[in-house]
Amino acid sequence: MATTIPVPIEFSLPEGWRSVPPDEVGTPEAAFVALYPAEAGNGFTPNITLSGEVRPEDVVLTEVADEALERLRAGGAEAKLGRRKEVGSAENPGLTQAVQLSLQLNGKPEKLVQFQVFLGMQDQRNPTRRAVLHIVLTSLQEQFDKVIGDFQEFLATIKPEGAK
Repeated sequence: MATTIPVPIEFSLPEGWRSVPPDEVGTPEAAFVALYPAEAGNGFTPNITLSGEVRPEDVVLTEVADEALERLRAGGAEAKLGRRKEVGSAENPGLTQAVQLSLQLNGKPEKLVQFQVFLGMQDQRNPTRRAVLHIVLTSLQEQFDKVIGDFQEFLATIKPEGAK
C-alpha cells in the first residue's frame, strides 16, 4: 500500500517518464514513482520516488538525510555518502546528497547512484504542519548523466498545491 504525501503538492514529469503504482515496482513506502523506460538496462530502470513525512519544525535536514542513509544500509546495500549540500532558505530549507550504492541486482554486483533531495515544506492549508519531502533519483552509474537533467527539471516543478 503506497503512502501519501503529507502536504498537498503539484508537480509534472519530464517527457519520457511515466508514473507507475508504487506497489507494482516494490516500493510501497513511496507515495509516487516514475520510471524512465528509454534508459532501462542491465535489468534496471532509472526511477524517481517521492515520499514525505510530518516532522517537527525544528528538525534538522541533515538528521533526516542521515536516517535515509541508515535505512539503505539496513536494507542490505553498501551505501557510501558523497557530496552533501544545504539549499533553500530558513523558510524553505532543502538538502541534497549523492549516495553510491553497491548491491546485488539480478544475481550480480552493480553500482547504483542515488541523488536524494529533502525539502522542508509548510502545509499551505494548515501552517502548523510541516513536512519533509524525500525526492530520490536512482540509476545505474552509467545512466546517471542521461537522467540527472530530467530530475532537476522535475524538482523545479514541485510546489505547494495552488501556489503560483
